[in-house]
Amino acid sequence: MKPACSYAATHAASLAHPAGFWAAQAAHLHWDKKSAEPLSQDENGFYRWFKGGELNTSFLCLDWQVAQGRAHQPALIYDSPVTRTQRTYTYAELLDMTARLAGGLRALGVEMGDRVIIYMPNMPEAVVAMLACARLGAVHSVVFGGFAPHELAVRIDDARPRVLICASGGMEFDRIIPYKPLVEEALAKATFQPAHVVVCQRDFVTAEMQPGRDIDYQELLQAAPVPAVSVPATHPLYILYTSGTTGRPKGVVRDHGGHAVALFFSMRTIYNLEPGEVIFTASDIGWAVGSSYIVYGPLLRGCTTILFEGKPVRTPDAGTFWRIIEQYKVSVMFTAPTAIRAIKKEDPDGLLAKQYDLSSLRHLFLAGERCDPATYAWAGRLLGVPVVDHWWQTESGWPMLATLTGLEGMPAPRAGSAGHPVPGYDIQILDEAGQPVPPGTTGLVAVKLPLPPGCFPTLWNDDARFHEAYLSTFPGYYLSGDGGYRDPEGYTYIMGRVDDVINVAGHRLSTGEIEEILAAHPAVAECAVLGIADQLRGQVPAGLVVLKDGQTIGEEQLEKELIAAVRTQIGALACFRAVLVVKRLPKTRSGKILRKTLRQLADGEDFALPATIDDPLILDEIRAGLQRRGIGLAFETL
Repeated sequence: MKPACSYAATHAASLAHPAGFWAAQAAHLHWDKKSAEPLSQDENGFYRWFKGGELNTSFLCLDWQVAQGRAHQPALIYDSPVTRTQRTYTYAELLDMTARLAGGLRALGVEMGDRVIIYMPNMPEAVVAMLACARLGAVHSVVFGGFAPHELAVRIDDARPRVLICASGGMEFDRIIPYKPLVEEALAKATFQPAHVVVCQRDFVTAEMQPGRDIDYQELLQAAPVPAVSVPATHPLYILYTSGTTGRPKGVVRDHGGHAVALFFSMRTIYNLEPGEVIFTASDIGWAVGSSYIVYGPLLRGCTTILFEGKPVRTPDAGTFWRIIEQYKVSVMFTAPTAIRAIKKEDPDGLLAKQYDLSSLRHLFLAGERCDPATYAWAGRLLGVPVVDHWWQTESGWPMLATLTGLEGMPAPRAGSAGHPVPGYDIQILDEAGQPVPPGTTGLVAVKLPLPPGCFPTLWNDDARFHEAYLSTFPGYYLSGDGGYRDPEGYTYIMGRVDDVINVAGHRLSTGEIEEILAAHPAVAECAVLGIADQLRGQVPAGLVVLKDGQTIGEEQLEKELIAAVRTQIGALACFRAVLVVKRLPKTRSGKILRKTLRQLADGEDFALPATIDDPLILDEIRAGLQRRGIGLAFETL
């Protein structure tokens, strides 16, 4: 596929004349009313995109695609090895379901500006619910199916939804998780009560219905279809909650206009996808990745998107992703590094991948957390295609650093680096005084304002918190909270959250740098390095490692080899002296390792169990292991 134009010229134009640049990108979409003011500021001084313009995201994803002749093209492929279900929906079918569900929701009183919480796993009905809300101008908020009742209650009270839509349950491996009891517990805890709960019954678990309040999802699908409502470009499309330092989640707001323009642009320039091509994003619709690149981005571009309900391993094996690539002729795959590490752990020699024809695949994109070079290299060798590690956040909604495969003159991907700034992003590495640092020096990653379209304009009902959390540290900049550096050739490296930099006797060390060394050991599948409190040195690093399947190396020998490797590559100043082998690492459901929680556990601090943790019991196992080894202040007197 021939790239359109050069990266350097495109990026330079986006920074020199942002309003004109993004107005030109907006012209690729259908607008009910074009904006005469592409870039403006509101009464708080916050930047807004396409004020005065009107459109509808659901219309662009469905009606417009049908009008372009894609009625019979597959829009959504649902593949669920956990429920043994495969189903393809054309653009025409998806449009009909969406328009009918929108009609059903309108009959329940849902109108423009109302909120709807969607508490469902990766299933087609959840995607239809998102698109139906957008069709009405209602604001949806997707919450993971199976999320803890307390966390769901907090989101109910913050969003104050008119309707809550849930599935009767979800399935993980061979375990059924009924959702309705969790919903009822959340509603009992919440102060605000939605008028209705819409329940999508699944074959393997039936939810009890409360007469008068609960409505069957299938009944709503019998409603007459309704057209899309034209909404202001600055109108909220959805709220996506992300964790906050105070324990109270932050409701990231995404708007209709800027979001549509940014995602359409990214599908062409970053992922280099044409209408009709297939993208497989192995994520959850409850994460920003799922919302942007399972649902909205692919449909805005007229692509075919795969909705996967399962895990990278044990559904049924570590070859599931490769089977999907072959079966559906996937052009681009997007997942988290932790998924690749899970596959690598169970199939270190990549034997399962050799059973499938992966010739359709052009690129593997990784995001969600930093990809260590060892995993990056393994995936590249296995698949024989470029691996692109790129960086973005819930707040940005689309990539900030990447290798843009749809632009010419783009430097090739490089292991350890998230690439170069995406057009629209003026990314700077600053010191604690807010001044740029020289190449090769680690600092704070910040983005000069204005942020491009697609990024969050504010937090839901909390402008003050938006300013305080993101804009107040360095006036004129968005502070990402991540640390990183840029090398002399312009490649940017994201080393993790700022609180993942540890101070060992006055030496500032990145835990990500030490993790690179541990991950390069042939026995290690994945790892996490913690900065643990030390009475003499302030902090010292300790490593938690997961072995590849079939490895028999002893913990003592592995520790000896890893300590020697760190000493050789960093030096004795790292004071790296402790390694604990664990069965698995505690992660969020998106695959991010809970390093802060691990550090608090080792330091004996009180901590709230993260709501997004995938397996809470693993913390008890790690606590026992740390105690056995005497690692951390909490155990040094034992």
